[in-house]
Amino acid sequence: MKKILIVIADYYDEVSSALLKSAKYNLSNFSVKIIKVPGVFEIPITISKNIKKYDAFIALGCVIKGETPHFDFISSASTNAIMKLSIENKKPIGNGIITCLNMKQAIARGKKGKEAAKAVISVLAQ
Repeated sequence: MKKILIVIADYYDEVSSALLKSAKYNLSNFSVKIIKVPGVFEIPITISKNIKKYDAFIALGCVIKGETPHFDFISSASTNAIMKLSIENKKPIGNGIITCLNMKQAIARGKKGKEAAKAVISVLAQ
């Protein structure tokens, strides 16, 4: 049985819970562990620390744009780090980190975890 680690940033708990619920929908045929981290920025290091223990990963979280450029830095750094980890280790990492302009958009995108899980399953099947 393939092992999948879900790393979820629970800074926006309501959004994270919806992302996790939707991601777990298609994972019944896998061994799944969940690790919670405080924010999206901590997701890549957590995956890196566990890269040899799992076959695939799903990164879940939410970044909401505020009044400063912090949104852009966190979004770019996290996405780039996740892509680099995936390519260098030849392991799929589903990126279910949503970037939104406000909480209303974030809540509306709560099912994006399912898309990240589907992507990982697809790559594992190759």
